[in-house]
Amino acid sequence: MSISVPIEKLAEALAPYPWGYLLTVGETHRTHALAVPTDFRDGALRLRGGRSSLSNVATEPHVTMLFPHPAPGGYSLIVDGAALIIGDELTITPQHAILHRPAISAP
Repeated sequence: MSISVPIEKLAEALAPYPWGYLLTVGETHRTHALAVPTDFRDGALRLRGGRSSLSNVATEPHVTMLFPHPAPGGYSLIVDGAALIIGDELTITPQHAILHRPAISAP
């Protein structure tokens, strides 16, 4: 089950999620995940990228951030966006966001 999150409501939706996974894909088409703290300022997610993340974004700037809900059955937040490299930092401009939870019940 998914619920669309308007970009103008993203700051509010991110409030309960202190960290998330940055998901990038590079030339090998393999997904790379990096756990990072949530830092949403001036309408963008800002984070320090690792070597693989920066390399991947240089090749493919479209990224996904996944903010898992800590409780079984809770909604996770998924944000798709475009990343820009500035030094060793990434600025991700959100383009689409949803709250998502599995359709199956947790044990």
